[in-house]
Parts: sequence; C-alpha cells; structure tokens
Amino acid sequence: MVLSFGKEAISSSSSLGEDSSTTENGKFPPITTTELTALEDLSQDLRSNSKARAAFLATFSAKEEKSIMRKVDMRFCLLIGLMFIIKNIDFGNIGIIKTMQAGHPSNILKELGFSSNQYNWVATIQGIPYIIFELPSNLVLKWMTPHAWESRIFLTWGIVTACCGAVNTKGQLLALRFLVGMFEAGMFPGVITTLSYWYRTDEIGRAMVWFFTISNLSTIIGSLICYGASFMDGLQTLSGWRWAFILEGVATILFAGVIFLVLPDFPKSPRSSTWLSPREQQFLEARLPPNAPATADPSWNTKEAWIAFTSPATWAFLLDQTLMNLGNYALSWYLPTIIAGLGFAKLPNSLLLNIPPAAAGIGAIFICLLITSRAWAPRPFLCICTVMGTIICFILFFTVSSRGSLYAACVLSQFFMASYYVPYWSWRTSIMSGSTGASFAIGLQSSIAQLGSTVGPQIFQSKWAYNRYKNSFIIGTAITLGALATNLWTWWLTKDIERRVLEVRRSTLKGRKEGKAYQGVDDIDVLGDDKIKNRSWW
Repeated sequence: MVLSFGKEAISSSSSLGEDSSTTENGKFPPITTTELTALEDLSQDLRSNSKARAAFLATFSAKEEKSIMRKVDMRFCLLIGLMFIIKNIDFGNIGIIKTMQAGHPSNILKELGFSSNQYNWVATIQGIPYIIFELPSNLVLKWMTPHAWESRIFLTWGIVTACCGAVNTKGQLLALRFLVGMFEAGMFPGVITTLSYWYRTDEIGRAMVWFFTISNLSTIIGSLICYGASFMDGLQTLSGWRWAFILEGVATILFAGVIFLVLPDFPKSPRSSTWLSPREQQFLEARLPPNAPATADPSWNTKEAWIAFTSPATWAFLLDQTLMNLGNYALSWYLPTIIAGLGFAKLPNSLLLNIPPAAAGIGAIFICLLITSRAWAPRPFLCICTVMGTIICFILFFTVSSRGSLYAACVLSQFFMASYYVPYWSWRTSIMSGSTGASFAIGLQSSIAQLGSTVGPQIFQSKWAYNRYKNSFIIGTAITLGALATNLWTWWLTKDIERRVLEVRRSTLKGRKEGKAYQGVDDIDVLGDDKIKNRSWW
C-alpha cells in the first residue's frame, strides 16, 4: 500500500480524499511506521493551519462522519459503561452488603464486630488513596496507553475485592478496602481523558450518557447480586456477604482481560489502524478543536500542566465536582439503609426497592442528553437545574415523615443527582489544553473531588439517628447549596466559551441537515481566541 501524505494530499482524491485502502473483507492492513509518522506530520500541519484543516474536513460528508463516529461509539460506549458499572457496584454494594442478613449472626456488622459508625470507615478508607493516587495515575495514562493501564487497574482491584470475602477482622477489611481504592485510582479520570482524544466537547455527552446510564444499572445489578448472594448464605460455610465480595471480584478480574483486548488507545495509535483507515484516523483528530489532545503529543509538557494548575476554571470545576460528590456519596451510601428501614418489604425483598431510584436516574440522563445534543440550552444551566432539584430532595428528607413521601424523595434524589454529571463532564472537557493539560486537570480534579467518597459516608453518624438523621440531611443541603454557588461561578468564568460551543454545535447540526460534516465556521479554541482568554478563564 502506497500513500502520499503532505499538504498537497489534503485535496488529493488519490490519497486522503478517498479511502481505497480497505481489503476485500473490510479490514485494513496494519499501518507501517513510516505511514504513521506521515499521518502525525500531517496532523501537526492541520492543527496549526486552519485553512488546511477546513479544506480536509470539507472532503467529508455528514454520512461519512456518521459512519466513522458509529465505529468509535461501538468501540467505546458499551465498554466504558460496563467499566463504570463494575466500579460503582464495587463501591455501592458496600452500603447494600451492610443490610444483608440484618439481625442475623451472619450479618457483616455482627460477624466482624463493627458498630454502625465504624462501618462508615469501610467506605471512607477506600476514598483516601483516591486523593493520593488519582493524579499520578492519570499522568501515566498517555505513556502506558489506556488499554494497558486500565486493564492493570481492573485486574489488581478485582483480586483485592475477591480477597475481601476472606477477612476475619475489622482491621483486615479496612486494610483491603484501602488497597482497593489505591488500585482502582485513575480508572474514572482515565476514561474521561481518553474520550477527549476521540470526541468533541459538544458531542462527548453522547459517550458519557452510556457511561452514566449503564453505571446507574449498577444499583440494580448490585442489588440483584446481593439479593442472590443472600440465598448463598451458609454455602460452603461462607456468609452471604462473603459471596457478594467474591462474585464482584471474580467478575472484575475477568473483565480486565476484555479491557486489554478491546479498549482503544488514541486515534492514530497502531492499535487503531486495525479498524480505522488512515484517512479516518486523520479525520478523527482534525475535527477536534485546536486545544484538544492528540496522539502525537508528548507524554509530558510542563507548560500545559502549569496552565491547567493556574487556571481559575480548573479550581472552579474542581469545587463543583467535590461538593456534588460530597452530597451524592453521602446519600448513595445511606440510601439503601433508608429504603430498607421504610418497612415496605422484608429482607431480602427490600433490596429490590433500590431499583426504581436507579431507573429514575437513567431516565433523567437521557433527558439531559437530548437537551445537550440538540443545543437547546447551555450545559451549565442544566447543571444548575439538577443541583436545585437535589437541594429540594435533601429538604424533603428532613421535612416529610410518611413512608411514601420518603420513598418518593429517594427516587427524585437519584433523578437529579444521576443526571448532573452528563452535562457537567461535557461542559468540563471544553476547558482543557493538550494531552498533559487534559491529564493533569482531570487527574487533579478527580483526586481532590474524591473527598466526597471519603467524607460523605461520615455525614450519617449514629448519634443523629434519634431524629431520622435530620442533622445529616441539613448538612447535605448546605453542601449542595455550596455546589449551586460554585456552579454559578464556573458558568460566569466560562460564559464566552460556552456561548461559542452552542454556536458551533448549532452550526454543525445545520450543516448535517445539508449533508456536510464540516460547516466551515471557526472552532472553539481556548488558547488562540484572545477574547475568550481575556474575558473568562485564562
């Protein structure tokens, strides 16, 4: 296969203008080192030359773009959803496991000698290593490549999770949960960072909706796992909660192999040439905004890291996620206990009552996706609406007393909390620069934001049980009010960029109706636009 690359190739139908490199079975031969280098050289030309970029993108129709992005979606969407669902099951089931065989000798609290307050530390101690290891883990991602690093994460944390089923003391469980957090650190920011190499900020919500929709199934699947494990109580002399840990751990270990084989790295990685033609690989990077990370970027760039660290927007977004995580983790941790205590059904059937709140969250996520993908409203506006809805739910928890009203609050809280992160991460990815800048900003943010998983479970102290944890819910309300204030501040900082994102998105949708993949408008550039730099985050 002979390919001619260079500036003149942009309009050449014999090279990048037409794709004639497919074989009879529809697969592509492996790309050579020379061809990969030529593609990277051309990428740098397009990233620095807006006219060349526009000319190249103009050779693609909306139908071609849809076909290429469908391939990308098929590689990412289901896989990253399954990755997050396993992560959420691992964390969320800690709260559900607490309720298994409640009142019986095989309950985890009685078997290991935990008090209710002491058991809160099982979740808290898992969050501590996140704070330490999220950032360095994300900085290693580019060098190690996503498929290798993420599969390592799943393999090691799966082994330790399975080992939790063999503990005999409180100290052993706490030590293993610390190791789970340490080995799991970097999974979530790694996925967000990887997606920023493949998707534009105005369309990343499409991938994120799979991420969060499937992850919301974690409550449903996690409840079913614990429900099934409760019937295994005594099997092979093991308690039901031990079987729950073992089943989760084994599933995580097996899934590590799937990630290693399937998860893509970057658009122009050799791994991608097995399912994308050279022209398609070039298109995927050329269509991204100029500040987006690229395959050819170095693994470390000190200037990009410093820009990310000193940007007010980095810290504003960090506060947004940290405060929302505090409220979300606190409520998610205690929600199974609230539902079990309503008395609608006895154990283990009461575990199934965790499913409707999760289903409500899934519905809300699709509503947010529809609004953001059509550019009907600014993404910060959606975030603020979901924060306000969460505040109302926290108020309901300490003002209503009937069982039906409390359960309705449980459902509504998940409706609003689950839907926050789809517009939020789409909004967040518009303010990043380069591979190092993206890795540093997302890693730093995820690291500190894990205070939510560390501190959140401690909000529900047994000393406040006398008034149905009214004090805990008041604290949750105050935290979420803080999140409302920081989201408003972040919107003000990024208002110019958000306006440009909406303009470009609407122009793109208009162009697609006319059969064009590229409309010819100037793209969002947080580095090159002086107006944006001077008036918002720079």
